[in-house]
Formats: sequence, C-alpha cells, structure tokens
Amino acid sequence: MASFHLAVKTIGRSAGRSATAAAAYRAGVEIADERTGIVHDYTRKQGIEHREIVAPADAPAWVQDRSALWNAAERAETRKNSTVAREYEIALPAELSADERRTLTLDLARAISERHGVAVDVAIHAPGRHGDQRNHHAHLLTTTRRIGAEGLGEKSRELDQKTSGEVERWRGRFAEMQNTALERAQVAERVDHRSHQRRGIDQETTVHMGPSVMAMERQAEREAQREGREYEPVTKVAQYNAGVLERRSLRQYIVQGTEWARDMTQRAAGRLHGLAAMLSGAVDRDRVAEAQRREQLQQEQMRQEVVRREQLRQREIERDRQRQIDRDRGPSLDR
Repeated sequence: MASFHLAVKTIGRSAGRSATAAAAYRAGVEIADERTGIVHDYTRKQGIEHREIVAPADAPAWVQDRSALWNAAERAETRKNSTVAREYEIALPAELSADERRTLTLDLARAISERHGVAVDVAIHAPGRHGDQRNHHAHLLTTTRRIGAEGLGEKSRELDQKTSGEVERWRGRFAEMQNTALERAQVAERVDHRSHQRRGIDQETTVHMGPSVMAMERQAEREAQREGREYEPVTKVAQYNAGVLERRSLRQYIVQGTEWARDMTQRAAGRLHGLAAMLSGAVDRDRVAEAQRREQLQQEQMRQEVVRREQLRQREIERDRQRQIDRDRGPSLDR
C-alpha cells in the first residue's frame, strides 16, 4: 500500500560531509572535489533508475554539469561548518509505474526549484536487492544558495528556520502531488503527510529492537536469502512488530478502500441518473440501455466491495479483542 515519506536533511562540513561526495553517491557517478583533491567514485553503484538536474530557467548552462555544479557549491562556502547542500529524501508509490514515479519526482523537483530558486540534482533509486521491493525512493539534492544568470547567489534561509513552516508545507504539497498521481493512475490508495496523532488515530506501537535482536534478524534474513525462501522474523520482538505493521496496513487498506468504493458507488449512481435523463429524451434507447446495464453492474461490484471490506473490519475487531486478551495475560517479548 502507498506510504508517505518526505524528510529534509542538510549536508554540512561540521559533520565531515561534502556536496561533491553526496552528489556522486546519489547519482552513481565520479566527481573530483577541487577543494580537497578527493575523487569520489561511485560509478559501480547499482539501482540508479534516473538522474537529472533541474534548475531555474535563467541558470547558466554549466549547472547541468554535475561536477561543475557541486564544486561551485563547495567554493561558495568559506566557513568550516558551512551547510553546503540540502537533501529532500522521498518515498515513491510502488503502485505507480516507473514513468509515473519519474514524472512525480521531477514535478516536485521543479516546484522546489521554482519556489526557492535553487538547483535540484535528482536521483531515483530502485529498491535494494535485499530489502522491501516496494521501497522505491528518490534523493533531491539542492544547492543552499539561489542560482541565476550570474551563478550562485544568496542563501535560501527560509528552509533553515523551523518556524517558517516551509518543510511542513513541502510535506503537505508532496502528499497532494502523490494523491493526484495515484488518482490519475486509477489507484485507490491515498497518502497523508500528517502524523497519526494529528489525525486523531490511536495507533498500536511497535517495540524497540536492540542491537542483539537486530543482529539475529539480519542473520535470519541472510539465511533465508541463501536458501531461496521468504524471510520471517525469528525473535518474538520482531514477530510482534511485524504483526503491528501488518495490522496497520490492513486498517489503512480497509478505511481507504471502503471510502474509495463508496465514492465510486456514488459516482456510478450519478451516471445512472444522467443516463436516465438521456433515455427520457429518446436518445438512442438501445445504447443508453446497454450503458445503464454496465453502470448497474459496476454499482453492484462496488457494493460487494464495501461489504467485503466491512467483513474485513469485523475480523480485525475480533483480532483486536483477542490481542487484548493476550496482553492481559502478559506475554513476554523476549526471544
């Protein structure tokens, strides 16, 4: 199911990082840092589905050269603790096609570039070979300075100010863009950038997994891969967390799917009324009658979908009741 993630991070020298290294790694290319003399070579990195630089219309041509862009960004900063780049890390819906995910990412990059006047270096990554195969994501690395015909200029300070609300604005805007893309692709799923607390949702929480538990789970995952079977959690903590995540997904699937089915039913009913009006006007009665039959069939399918999801909801309620009984017994979460 579609999930939302947009995080804005900074690339700063105080943490020993550089814009040239960050850009080379995310794009899977080689960039020589002119300031330090270090060559960052990530040409062997796999899983890069698309790379592209988006910049303001009046930006000079050299901005499209990744090495020139990020070396210029490094030269523009003189302090040893300078922030040299900013990164938007986003999750992309697995329900969309590769082309649709690329369009969504580039639309966001253009919007960021237009609003803040910065260059945006886009790198779309495929899911990792050993992780969740739905984990399509992208990195949008931006300059911290606005760029125009004369090159890099003033800092875009608005994103450094937590009180400005800019980061939350971009989270909301990206959620809107995702939902538009999902609707265009005729996908029922929708995303929401707000936390469960802000949405008034009482969500079951997972349990923290310490280093020893994480090590056991990674070992179990590697063994499953070698044996060609599906990985399943081996510790009780991980099993419990997997159950929590599965129940979260099921609840969201039920709620969003039921809303979608009801909406489709209402739309179908509206089309039926329109067809009836056409029929009263004696417009191709046979064609209208056939269209009415199709609409009635679709409406019945939507009704059955609502019933099915309601049944799922009732089963989930029963599982919650049983889970409460289990909690009352005080089960251990140790292995």
